[in-house]
Amino acid sequence: MKKLLLLCFVFLLSGNFYAQETAAQKKKAAQQTEKLAKAKADAKTAAVKEKEAKAADAKAKAKIADAKAKETANKVKETNAKAQEKALQTKKEVKAKATKVEPKIIKVEKKTEAVKKETVTTKKTVKKATAKLKETNEKAPKIADKISGEYNGKKVYTGPRGGKYYINKNGNKTYIQD
Repeated sequence: MKKLLLLCFVFLLSGNFYAQETAAQKKKAAQQTEKLAKAKADAKTAAVKEKEAKAADAKAKAKIADAKAKETANKVKETNAKAQEKALQTKKEVKAKATKVEPKIIKVEKKTEAVKKETVTTKKTVKKATAKLKETNEKAPKIADKISGEYNGKKVYTGPRGGKYYINKNGNKTYIQD
């Protein structure tokens, strides 16, 4: 029981150790909170000013870029106009030269007609020759080998080293074993 009373007494005394804040301490705390609030406000205004400065820089850069784009567009228009003028001049020059060259063109056209007639006749002869080649259904060997007989209706050739072969329907050499 004595222990219980002693414990209660200590509990009551311990509550007195915690003193309440004084008026001076309250003023200091209020001043500190005001300083913190001012510092936060100053930081926010500085950040806003910085953002505004960056936005102004970006607008200035955009204006400069627009001006440059307009300049290049004007230069392109000028060069296109110059190119069109040059094209008109060359057309006029070509027309002038064409009137001078027309008699020569007629002579050349007559010559080309004669050449065309010759090519038509040569094409006909080539077609006849190719028709004869197609009838045999064989390709001629690259090296002139000797024809030495016949195998299954195909001509048998003898190569330079003595090998015997014939040309199959695909145009490839097929060797024959003796």
